[in-house]
Amino acid sequence: MSQYIAKRLLLNVPVIFLVFTLVFLAGHIRPGFAEQRAAQGSMGGRSYEEAVAAIRAELGTDKPFWKQYVFYLRDVLKADLGTSWITNRSVLSEIKNRAGPSVELGLLQLVVALLVSVPVGIIAAVRQDTWLDYVFRFGSVLGLAVPSFYLATLFIIVAFNGIGWTPPVAYHGPFEDLRANLEKMALPAIAGGVATGAVIMRLLRSQLLEVLRQDYVRTAWAKGLRERTVIVRHAMKNALIPVVTVIGLLVGSLVGGNVVLETMFALPGMGQFVVVSFLNNDLPMVQGVVLILGTVLVLTNTVVDISYAWLDPRIRYR
Repeated sequence: MSQYIAKRLLLNVPVIFLVFTLVFLAGHIRPGFAEQRAAQGSMGGRSYEEAVAAIRAELGTDKPFWKQYVFYLRDVLKADLGTSWITNRSVLSEIKNRAGPSVELGLLQLVVALLVSVPVGIIAAVRQDTWLDYVFRFGSVLGLAVPSFYLATLFIIVAFNGIGWTPPVAYHGPFEDLRANLEKMALPAIAGGVATGAVIMRLLRSQLLEVLRQDYVRTAWAKGLRERTVIVRHAMKNALIPVVTVIGLLVGSLVGGNVVLETMFALPGMGQFVVVSFLNNDLPMVQGVVLILGTVLVLTNTVVDISYAWLDPRIRYR
């Protein structure tokens, strides 16, 4: 198992290197744009050409392209992602300040999705073509069709009109005030977890139906094993392999794709901030966030690959 993990980690090195390269190239799609944007507020009595030249020297974009790339890789490996043009603070510090709410919201959404989708998917597969199966399938289609921001709005209206409760305005970290944190996170976590859970539920149901028709599962039934034993010990591991793949892909989208929910619930997360940075042409900030999210996605896929080997030991020997 350790050799398999080491191989997967080594294979990720060129992938992460490619992510770094693509992020660097994305910042050079429009040559001269970054310097002109930075020089707009830093004329200082100089001519426009002099201001642009000074900014190019400050950013290092007056050097040859290959030198810029080498310096960029050096800075990234030193955890130096540059300075935000809007706040004049380190990009890494800005990401650290805003990563907590985004990561917490994404993880809570995933927890909600798994708590609902796994038991529902199992019941729908085991009770195929019964009224329970039809109800759960209808619910999953509804969860996929209704946008998360609409569900969040609906939850707020129902909570306010039903019990006179609204989410807190201020955000408190889980270690600062757990109760206030959960009150703030409950509605966006549920609203975002519904669509994610619908995807997982439908995939788990279809995979479990396929596995339940395999000969080894029929043999387990023929031995007189209990239904719970057949499902949990014999069928679930093989059915979970494609599901784990989807969960790994969803993790990256959950952490970086909650822009609307973060805006609705006034969460100081990365999603909202990166949109503001993009609209203000804050190139270092956008590059830093994309770089972090890309690296997280690569590492998440590594965890998914390792889980394959745990679910099916044959994979590590291939």
